[in-house]
Amino acid sequence: MTEPILHFVDCPDGFASPDTSHRIAYWQWGPPAASHVIVCAHGLSRQGRDFDVLARALTLQGGGAVRVVCPDVVGRGKSDWLKNPMAYQIPTYAGDMLTLLTHLQPAKLDWIGTSMGGLIGMVLAGSAGAATAAKPADAAASLPVIRKLVLNDVGPAIQWGALQRIGLYLGNAPRFASLEQAATAMWVVSSSFGPHTQEEWLELSRHMVKPVADAGPDSAGAVTLHYDPAIAIPFRTITKESAAAGEAAVWGLYDAIQSDTLLLRGAQSDLLSKDTAVAMTQRGPKARLLEFDGVGHAPTLIADDQVQATVDFIFS
Repeated sequence: MTEPILHFVDCPDGFASPDTSHRIAYWQWGPPAASHVIVCAHGLSRQGRDFDVLARALTLQGGGAVRVVCPDVVGRGKSDWLKNPMAYQIPTYAGDMLTLLTHLQPAKLDWIGTSMGGLIGMVLAGSAGAATAAKPADAAASLPVIRKLVLNDVGPAIQWGALQRIGLYLGNAPRFASLEQAATAMWVVSSSFGPHTQEEWLELSRHMVKPVADAGPDSAGAVTLHYDPAIAIPFRTITKESAAAGEAAVWGLYDAIQSDTLLLRGAQSDLLSKDTAVAMTQRGPKARLLEFDGVGHAPTLIADDQVQATVDFIFS
C-alpha cells in the first residue's frame, strides 16, 4: 500500500460535556484486519501524514501482518476542532487515543511518538504499567499494553527555553499564496528538524496546510495551516513553575512503564536535554538511547538511518 486510507472515530468530549463528542481522523496503512497495530503519534502542531515514509517502511517490513495507524490528534489535520480550547491538553488526547485503541482492538500494540505524541505514549504506557503493578488481574482489561515504545525527542523533563521558542509561532494562522511559500515559511521555524532535501521538505509541508476557505478569485491556491489556532491557548498558560511541577508526575509515569523502550534524540535538541536522556536510560524502562548528529528537535523519521533504527527496534 503506497497511500493510507482515511478513517474516523467518535470520541466523547469528557466530563464537562458528557453528551457531546468530537471526531478524530486516523490514517491507516496495511491490511485492515492485521492484529499487530503500530500507532504513530505526531508532535504539537503536526499531523498524521508526517509518518508516511516510516509507515511505508513498517508495513513493508511487516509483510502483510502489520497495521500502521497515524492519528490526527484533535484540532489537527482532518480531525474536528474542540469547542472548548482549554481541552487541548494531554488528558484529552490520551482519552481520545484510548477510544481509538478500543475501536482498533489490537492483539499486539506498539507506539511511536514524536514530542507530544511521545508524551501521550508515556501517559498510556505508564498508566498501564502502574495498573498492572497495583492490580495485575484487572489491568489488561482496562488499559492497552504497549509492547514496544519509541519516544522521539521527548522525556519527562522539557527544557523551558524550547517551550518559549515554540510559543513564538504556535497559534499563528497566516495565509500563504502557495504551498511553496508556506513550506519556506515553515522551514524558518523548523530548521532544527535537521537536513532535508527541497523535495522532502515540500512533501512534509504538503499535509501541513489546507485551502483558505474564504479565498476569493484572486487568491486561487492560497493556503493556511491545518490546525486550530486555539491549541495555543492552553499552551500559553504554562509557566516555568507549572512546567516544573508537572515534571515529577510525568517522571512517575515514566518509572511505571514496562514497555521495551527506545529513546531517539536529536543531538542538538533544545527540548530534550542530554542529562534527561541519560537519566531515562537509568530508571523506569531503562530506555535505549540513540542520537542523531546534526539534528535538533525533532527528528522527522524520514532519513534512512532514522527509519532503519525505528524499524529494527519494532521488529527485533
